Amino acid sequence: MPNEIPKLTPEQLQAARQAATVARQERAALKDDIRSGKLSISQALAKAAKSEVLSRVRVLDLVKTQPRIGDKRALEVLKRLGIAENRRIRGLGKHQLDALIAEFH
Repeated sequence: MPNEIPKLTPEQLQAARQAATVARQERAALKDDIRSGKLSISQALAKAAKSEVLSRVRVLDLVKTQPRIGDKRALEVLKRLGIAENRRIRGLGKHQLDALIAEFH
C-alpha cells in the first residue's frame, strides 16, 4: 500500500491544528508589517531566511503587499525577474533574491 495516512489521536490533531494556526498568523503578520511599512522587502526576506514558517510565504503574495501592486502587476514583476508564480521564498536562488530586493529598493 502506498503511503497510508497515519491515524492521529485527538490530542495530536489538536496540536497540529494549533501549530497550523500559529504558522498562518506569523505569515499574515509578516505581510501586514510589509504593507504598513514596518518592514521592507529586503528585511522581510532576511527574516524569512531565519524562519521555516516565514520561508513558506509565496513570493507572489509578498510582492502584492507593495503599494499599487495587484495581481496583474505582481505577475509581470515575477515574470520579468524570472521567478515562477508559485515559488516560495525558500525556493529563491541568490540572483532571484538580489533581483527582488533591487526591484523594491
